[in-house]
Amino acid sequence: MTEFAELHAGPLPLFLPNAWDVPSALSFVAAGYRAIGTTSQGVAASHGVADGGQATRESNLALARSLVRLPVLLSVDSEDGYSDDPAEVAAYVAELAALGVVGVNLEDSTAGRLVQPGAFAAKAAAVKQAAPEVFVNARVDTYWFHQEDTPAETLARATAYVEAGADGIFVPGVDDPDLIRDLTDAVPVPVNILPVPGLSVTDLVALGVRRVSTGSLPYRAALTAAVEAAAAARDGATLPASVPYGELQARLTTYADLA
Repeated sequence: MTEFAELHAGPLPLFLPNAWDVPSALSFVAAGYRAIGTTSQGVAASHGVADGGQATRESNLALARSLVRLPVLLSVDSEDGYSDDPAEVAAYVAELAALGVVGVNLEDSTAGRLVQPGAFAAKAAAVKQAAPEVFVNARVDTYWFHQEDTPAETLARATAYVEAGADGIFVPGVDDPDLIRDLTDAVPVPVNILPVPGLSVTDLVALGVRRVSTGSLPYRAALTAAVEAAAAARDGATLPASVPYGELQARLTTYADLA
């Protein structure tokens, strides 16, 4: 078992914050996280494009090259693998692995629509053959896009992906504790969900969850915080907490020395 896989087997779920650029990743590193992921929406939005349109392929590669210098394990959110061809998806993940990336998220939807489970399973199998050391987190988008969003369909897809070699199953959009428990009971690999309001990581481990990802939440929260900071400065209100200028400069200087 790789070090990254082992983080899914601890007393608490792996809590994985998702970065969208170097400064956000540096902030998570400074906060003490052992592993971080990227967020495809954050990366896409920071380049002025919408998520899910296969627009972040090169941006994610560039970001991965930048982040593998950091003293953390890195997983990359890779949308649908940026191709319908399993061989092309496998080649992309192998390129990430060569950089030092230890995990990828791959989703069973393209442009907001579910793909046939067999087509996605073929991608997972090809990736595991090309890069067996990479932790493949297969995302089941039934509840995310409210398409075929039944427990039976979700479990059928998850089972097919595990049989194809997926190391973990990610079911975003699920927040019902009973459904979460049913999924974690039935799926034989670590189950990943997004944060559920009102449920702590300790609550989620009791439901069998082994990984919690923040997804694009930190990026979207940063946008809200930026507007609120500007309003506070305009109105003479108390300014919000922020990373001091000198501290950010020091982080970036240290980061530059890692090259």
